[in-house]
Amino acid sequence: MSVIKDVIAKVKQMDPEQHEFHQAVEEVMETLAPTVDKHPEFVKANLYERIVEPDRVIMFRVPWVDDKGQVHVNRGFRVQFNNAIGPYKGGLRFHPSVNLGIIKFLGFEQIFKNSLTTLPMGGAKGGSDFDPKGKSDMEVMKFCQAFMRELYRYIGADCDVPAGDIGVGGREIGYLYGLYKKIKNEHTGVLTGKALEYGGSLIRPEATGYGATYFAAEMLATRGKDFKGKTVAVSGSGNVAQYTVEKVNALGGKVICLSDSNGSIIDEKGIDDKKLKYVLELKNVIRGRIKDYADKYGATYYDNKSVWDVIREQGIKVDAAFPSATQNEIDGQNAQALVKNGCYCVSEGANMPSTPEAIKVYLDNNVLYGPGKAANAGGVATSGLEMSQNSMRLSWSREEVDMRLLGIMKSIHSACLEASETYGQKGNYVLGANIAGFVKVAKSMLAYGVV
Repeated sequence: MSVIKDVIAKVKQMDPEQHEFHQAVEEVMETLAPTVDKHPEFVKANLYERIVEPDRVIMFRVPWVDDKGQVHVNRGFRVQFNNAIGPYKGGLRFHPSVNLGIIKFLGFEQIFKNSLTTLPMGGAKGGSDFDPKGKSDMEVMKFCQAFMRELYRYIGADCDVPAGDIGVGGREIGYLYGLYKKIKNEHTGVLTGKALEYGGSLIRPEATGYGATYFAAEMLATRGKDFKGKTVAVSGSGNVAQYTVEKVNALGGKVICLSDSNGSIIDEKGIDDKKLKYVLELKNVIRGRIKDYADKYGATYYDNKSVWDVIREQGIKVDAAFPSATQNEIDGQNAQALVKNGCYCVSEGANMPSTPEAIKVYLDNNVLYGPGKAANAGGVATSGLEMSQNSMRLSWSREEVDMRLLGIMKSIHSACLEASETYGQKGNYVLGANIAGFVKVAKSMLAYGVV
């Protein structure tokens, strides 16, 4: 067997139940095959096997008490995967689907994503199977404090800097940071995604959506295209989806759909800035369901259907797609439907939202495809900028942060394109992103010796 196949086989043998992790490893490792001959020093140092094994896996019990006095127990995770180029960095996810395999897949992806940003950040991820949906603010606070009572031992501004992810927004970050500050008796940049009043960065809530749109714009430009007059599909309705809509609107496109875990809406007239303002209030303040949008604006609501199912079943034409909800939301069948309905650009706002079968469809049909580790790196890039501002005890303007974000996304696009050309598959952003991210980390690991 080849070096790459051996690594994939060993991962599956050692952790047979961690399917999402297997998928992430397989996708990355198969595209790294061209580096084996070009870098025999990586093979000699066994870097391919070393990089798929996390530095450490932390699991812990999280007991908390609800408003009725009932005691609950959830499971907490932090996987510190690789810190070869900087402190561990990666979000916390609170969602019932969270398990060790999902956290490992997210942490593994984060290594390469963070490497691509050009900032000194390693890869990590964490979270819990706690579901904040339907909980009171008091219950969320109690859980966050219980979670941090254990996590604080393993994080720090120069060690591991968590951020938000699904189920962890500004409210949760505030509760988490509040207890960390109390326990440690220090005010430091140990969490990102903080509110502006206590060390957060402008543009951070918008960063992932903005970044995915900037990356898509760079891809479109390689074919002499832009967003003006284009019809765009966006899934999800959280921060990433919200600010993807805002930036697409600003660049002249029209977004026609959003979704949540209950269903999807199609608004053929487009979700303009006025309607988006309602979505922000609905999701961030009222914490309502996307069906309320359909009731208010007369859009069509599809119960228990994903955006991609609706596009396939209704034959809806779109030029570009931004899967921004969760992993594996677009399968091969839905990818085929997107291509059939005219989609020629996919920029991933979520982590690994396309299955391997969907990715094959994109590549076989010459779709401009920005994989999540490149396209949605704007969020962690701006987290890195927040870390820099915290270290320097200053705050940059909105315009400066946005300018730096745009520069980083252009740099990521260039690195992916250059690597894809260097390794013989120009325009293959999957291969380009994986190789560009890997080589930087691998050279750092090589420099440290066997540690």
